[in-house]
Amino acid sequence: MQSTNRHSSKLLKLIILSLMGTISLVLFFLNFPLPFLPPYLKIDFSDVPAMMAALIFSPMAGVIVIGIKNVLYWLVSGAGDPIGVLANFVAGLMFVVPVSILYHKFKGVKSIITGLITGTVIMALGMSVLNYFFILPAYGWFMGWEMTEQVKWTSVLVGILPFNFIKGIVVSLLFVPLFMKMRSWIEQKQAKVAA
Repeated sequence: MQSTNRHSSKLLKLIILSLMGTISLVLFFLNFPLPFLPPYLKIDFSDVPAMMAALIFSPMAGVIVIGIKNVLYWLVSGAGDPIGVLANFVAGLMFVVPVSILYHKFKGVKSIITGLITGTVIMALGMSVLNYFFILPAYGWFMGWEMTEQVKWTSVLVGILPFNFIKGIVVSLLFVPLFMKMRSWIEQKQAKVAA
């Protein structure tokens, strides 16, 4: 009997994570550019379902939702370019994982806010470094563009760095009130998962 309960609990978790990944994909398509940044950098709220999953279950659940979203996006969009998909996956990890780790360690609104600030800084700086050394050179190679030092520095300082800071702030401003409204529901789900 206990084995059956464990299997149904795992199945329910898998269904929830798949659903969150699908919702994340829909939110990924509802994006918008910022007028003063390059048009290929678009803000979306697709990390919100991943954060919810990470808070209810574990940081790994957030990683799975981010993974599902990116795999689905790659399949649905027919994107021949895996670099952008991989970059989005890594950016999502850098943002969601610190939030969920701090929340599971300390619980409460303060840990969410601290996690969102930490995640924003890690994502902005981490993606800047990754873009400079790996992502932009990979795009250059893939598209046949010459990626000079000046192009890389300009792209990072004028585009990537401010964009990721702004994205982190915008998503955080949405997520904090959402978390406060859903906190008791999240804690109920956590209790069910732990049982």
